[in-house]
Amino acid sequence: MIALLLALGSSLAYGCADFFGGLGGLGARKAHVLRTVMVAAPAGLAVELLLWPVLGASFGPTALGWGAASGVASAAAFALLYKTLAIGPMNVLSPVTALMSAALPVAVGLLQGEHVGMAGLVGLALALVTVVLVSAGHGAVSSRPSQEGLLLAFGAGAAIALQLIFLHQAPTDSGVAPLIIGRAVSSAVTLAAAGILHRRLGPEKPAYAMSVTAGVLDSLANLLFLLAARSGDLAVVAVITALYPAGTVLLARGVLAERIHPGQLVGLGTAAVAVSLLALT
Repeated sequence: MIALLLALGSSLAYGCADFFGGLGGLGARKAHVLRTVMVAAPAGLAVELLLWPVLGASFGPTALGWGAASGVASAAAFALLYKTLAIGPMNVLSPVTALMSAALPVAVGLLQGEHVGMAGLVGLALALVTVVLVSAGHGAVSSRPSQEGLLLAFGAGAAIALQLIFLHQAPTDSGVAPLIIGRAVSSAVTLAAAGILHRRLGPEKPAYAMSVTAGVLDSLANLLFLLAARSGDLAVVAVITALYPAGTVLLARGVLAERIHPGQLVGLGTAAVAVSLLALT
């Protein structure tokens, strides 16, 4: 139950981070997404460094290796997601990315011998359906993505999944070391990309407060996922974490008065059922 609650917290934090990250760019005349990440990434790293004295960190070779791998996967996920966004349609490709990011850790967890009862298996299946329903926007069946777009969406989802899997593989006694290393690596890659592409970034500045908030929430989400994965099964924790689009959708409804489409509404109800079943495992 503790792992489930931590995973729910991670999912909510990821959803809020995505929401505020989007506002960070849109709130300032659609600033380039790299400019938002250039603010959010250092803010997230600062939070993890502040957590170091509180939660401890052991920078052994294994923790360094898995942390660095998670950072590379995070940077790859960002690059692939940005390319996917440029190609679109996102109302089709976003569910593909979300499903891949959930299904791969579930498969890895089960292959590693994690045991899930019948109620848990039904809950996992419903959660995967939920990820697709909540991620899909209006008109998801009316647009056909290109083959390149689908491949990029699968790649982005796989990169997100690998980030979670790599964090899960880090030693349980390493504290927040994997998070610090991963954030440092992903930040370095992102800043290097911004330096190379600086002429394409445009003059628009991000909304700094929103961008910092996104970075802080993302770090909180990573921490909660790590704690959940250390106290529970990867299959259950990862699929609950992947429900983060629900948080984004609800915030968009409450703050921006965006409409929740029927499919998303069904997905929110299915999420409640899935979480209830997973709580029985």
